Amino acid sequence: MIFLTTLIGVGQGLFLALFSAQAYGMAKILPVQSNEFFATGGLIALLFLLGGLFAAVFHLGKPSYFITRAWRGMTQWRTSWLSRELIAMPIMIGLTFIYMVVYHFGLDADLYGWGVPGQLPLTVGIATTVAAIALFICTGMIYAAVKFLQEWACALTPVNYFLLGTASGFTLATAYAAAYGDGLVQFFGNWAIVLTLAGLITRAASLFRNSRIKRKSSVQTAIGVRHTKVQQKSMGMMGGSYNTREYFHGKTAAFLKSVKWIFLALTFALPLFLLWVGLVMGDNGLFLLAFIFQYVGLLFERWFFFAQANHPQNLYYQVVG
Repeated sequence: MIFLTTLIGVGQGLFLALFSAQAYGMAKILPVQSNEFFATGGLIALLFLLGGLFAAVFHLGKPSYFITRAWRGMTQWRTSWLSRELIAMPIMIGLTFIYMVVYHFGLDADLYGWGVPGQLPLTVGIATTVAAIALFICTGMIYAAVKFLQEWACALTPVNYFLLGTASGFTLATAYAAAYGDGLVQFFGNWAIVLTLAGLITRAASLFRNSRIKRKSSVQTAIGVRHTKVQQKSMGMMGGSYNTREYFHGKTAAFLKSVKWIFLALTFALPLFLLWVGLVMGDNGLFLLAFIFQYVGLLFERWFFFAQANHPQNLYYQVVG
């Protein structure tokens, strides 16, 4: 899940960066870029999305489950955010592929009778943008909709998925524009800084909120006894089990705290510094370094996100007698 959510986040964010440059170019606010620029950028975004899909296949336990089980999950779209994500992801991947093909072959058509060029790429770009935003919402809501995990059940969860994904995508777009040698470095770089700062604010807000959560579940509520001095002596077994392995990370509070400061530094502080210095000094090599630091930081951030969730079932498994 860590690789799935971070890789598709970069792909979605990079596409949104490309489409914003496309839209600004058509509005003559920015210079119009070549078809090759958007086709190659679309290919890079597609590779990140496929990388996330590859990671998702292994997340299912057995790769064969991707064929035998994943399609069944799509049938529950009326009630399940996971099912909606399973539908949104292939749509996003397919539309990104079409976007890349349209620009690679220079395809266009007067779809609306406006008599102006760029209508087909614009239509595909808008459809892919809607799919990217829908996928961000579905991925975030999978966790925000789990009411009994109080660390996740918050509007900040989908907001953070969106902002961290777009921030990493725009940071990669800055490095891509710098390597490509066009005039979009300042545009992408400034937006990468804005989105990274916004992500820092909302992620810090979620950390602040989670540190002050009043637990709805306790040892008393778990066993239905209201005595104030209930103390668990044993979880009823000496060894581990599926419950102890899958729902608890086994790390100390000090370890979690160290991971928190690592991801705050790598995801936000270092990329912001490198992006700012790169834009001011004109050092294009720093943008790729900023993306690498930010992506590694996102791996730590996503691990912390999953590990911080306090599963109520652990009330039964917290003590070995």
